[in-house]
Amino acid sequence: MMMEQVRIGTRGSALALVQAEATERALAMHFPALEVVREVIKTTGDRRTDVALSEVAKVEGVLDKGVFTKELELALEAETIDIAVHSLKDVPTVLDPQFKIAGTLERAPIRDVLVSKTVGGLDALPAGAVVGTSSVRRAKQLVWLRPDVRVVDLRGNVPTRMAKAAGPEYDAIMLAEAGLVRLGHDLSRPWVHEGVALHFAPLAEEVFYPAAGQGAIGFEIRADDAESAAVVRAIHHPATFVRVTAEREFLRLLDAGCHTPVGVFTRLEGGWITMEARVFPEQGGEPKTGRAEGSDPLEIAKELFESLA
Repeated sequence: MMMEQVRIGTRGSALALVQAEATERALAMHFPALEVVREVIKTTGDRRTDVALSEVAKVEGVLDKGVFTKELELALEAETIDIAVHSLKDVPTVLDPQFKIAGTLERAPIRDVLVSKTVGGLDALPAGAVVGTSSVRRAKQLVWLRPDVRVVDLRGNVPTRMAKAAGPEYDAIMLAEAGLVRLGHDLSRPWVHEGVALHFAPLAEEVFYPAAGQGAIGFEIRADDAESAAVVRAIHHPATFVRVTAEREFLRLLDAGCHTPVGVFTRLEGGWITMEARVFPEQGGEPKTGRAEGSDPLEIAKELFESLA
């Protein structure tokens, strides 16, 4: 029998709520009679904006990457929600056996975007430019591509970071294209805040490698919850899932969390997957790069991992 109500859990940021709304629209389209209840849950990562994102897990004693998911998983375990809606790049690659990623929505663009006061992207940044980001992956690639740039930690949700980018402390910041588009930004036009124009420069994924799972909304459920699995299956986007499965498996093999400087992306055409990765040693130095292709996401991840070993 089809469930009459489904409870989805989400973080409370502007972007997370937009992702919850996208999920609710997809559910309404497939299940017009299904009641969808939204539970907004504050996570450790939302609460601890006073320290660098890479330090939150250490300070709080939370598994790396779990800083944005732990409280949602506690709600799943307590059965106060049925489906946790995540930005998939925030989800640990290894889950507790009682949970599973049951599906994804169709993926948004995967590129990173330089948001700056100057037109022309990365090459046009002034010498010694100050760029804000909380991502070690973005920081490592920025300094590798532009050694003169100074990277500083920048926390907060997307609107907060955009407002800070217009201030005097930063020449530019870095954000995910998916989040900007979901929040309604037109990247072809400057965004003006208090008289300061900010320009968007999406960086091609083969130049600036994205995070595993970037741009994908993922659904985590209790592993034994067949009813929620059936609901997710109806709104699931198989092609996206194939790609993120390969990317997440590659991270798992690396034993890498979201604070390990790894960029990886996939393309899927006619059932054929191409995956490329850039892995920075934590002690610094040149990154290792690799490429693999095939039809099995797990095999491709293994091949790519072994080529970098």
